[in-house]
Amino acid sequence: MMMRKTSLILLGVAAGAAMTLIAVQPRIMLGTAAKAAAADTYRQLNLFGDVFERVRADYVEKPDDQKLIETAINGMLAGLDPHSSYMDPKSFRDMQVQTRGEFGGLGIEVTMEDGLIKVVTPIDDTPAAKAGVQANDLITKLDEDQVQGLTLNQAVEKMRGPVNTKIKLTIMRKGQDKPLELTLTRDVIRVRAVRSEVKGDDVGYIRMTQFNEQTTDGLKKAIVDINAKISKDKLKGYILDLRNNPGGLLDQAISVSDAFLEKGEIVSTRGRNAEETQRFNARAGDLTGGKPVIVLVNGGSASASEIVAGALQDHRRTTVIGTRSFGKGSVQTIIPLGSGNGALRLTTARYYTPSGRSIQAKGITPDIEVLQDVPDELKTKTDTKGEASLRGHLKGDAGKEQTGSQSYIPPDAKDDKALNMAQDLLRGVQVNSAFPPNVKTPVPN
Repeated sequence: MMMRKTSLILLGVAAGAAMTLIAVQPRIMLGTAAKAAAADTYRQLNLFGDVFERVRADYVEKPDDQKLIETAINGMLAGLDPHSSYMDPKSFRDMQVQTRGEFGGLGIEVTMEDGLIKVVTPIDDTPAAKAGVQANDLITKLDEDQVQGLTLNQAVEKMRGPVNTKIKLTIMRKGQDKPLELTLTRDVIRVRAVRSEVKGDDVGYIRMTQFNEQTTDGLKKAIVDINAKISKDKLKGYILDLRNNPGGLLDQAISVSDAFLEKGEIVSTRGRNAEETQRFNARAGDLTGGKPVIVLVNGGSASASEIVAGALQDHRRTTVIGTRSFGKGSVQTIIPLGSGNGALRLTTARYYTPSGRSIQAKGITPDIEVLQDVPDELKTKTDTKGEASLRGHLKGDAGKEQTGSQSYIPPDAKDDKALNMAQDLLRGVQVNSAFPPNVKTPVPN
């Protein structure tokens, strides 16, 4: 038996810092039925050992013992639900980097094109930007190693590294006859989980792409920046865009929700046993000063995003616009397995919105549904199947599971129907009974 000393809870594809465990040896008195069940379990474990040894001895090629064990562990966890899994040491380290939202690197967003690394954009005030790396540059070499033949992840891993170490990039640039060679010194790069801008001259727009350790600080900075650009009497309100945000850390979802609330429950988590139930409440202090808030969601908004949307919707603090969210209503805990052994990602609870709703395999239903105009060539690629379509998913409320929801966001803001409706509602150009939210209106299920 193991007992948690501290825990890190995550939602969605992100994870976080280590969770410490301590082992205890309690004295347990087993009855006849319990002894029989334990004996049966040990027989099954012996069966596994027999199969393992037979594979090692007789398989046509000599298998890798470590891979056999890892595959067996993954098979066991995959049989539980789609979100429980084993992370090998490298995957565990990568997950920690993603969750921290900072790493030693160069500061460029890249993609793969024709076997080469193409720069999407250099991030402001990073080694790449300072060295003159430009959008659409093609990176052909990293130090003296050819990029061709590497996967995108392998190339990114080579560009990351300890702060203050150097790397040479060989770059092909349109209009240049010869390759450019740039030597960059790695620095601390922070992932921008939050971006903000002023729409027109009277609406604050905040785009949140994930819930990592930087998200709440990014939100606070965004609100300060918007308030510095728009006077209080002119500011119509805020748009919080959570579309295609896959989730992340539970504590960040709670603190983001808290930024817009003065009081009340934000979310509760309920495990197998009743005593494991936890409730998280807002503290006084709405960072927006009570200004109207509209939240945008779609089929790609999952877990932590759904906690925020659900909390604000239940408290009638916001009007939710868009399409039904993904429907991931479960909580995963990261359990390190000791030095060099990676970690276990295990579903340990379901979460519930303040009104007691479970959105598992159903999602958040928007107060105002807005469907985008999707180009013909993308119509078969822009719907997200949702949690309910995942094999082995935790079951939702009987008869209420929902699958499939639009997740397309037009690249040009002028074509973005949900965003435009949000701005029109805040400015009073459009009128809808769902905005501003009425505290007496039932929460959509």
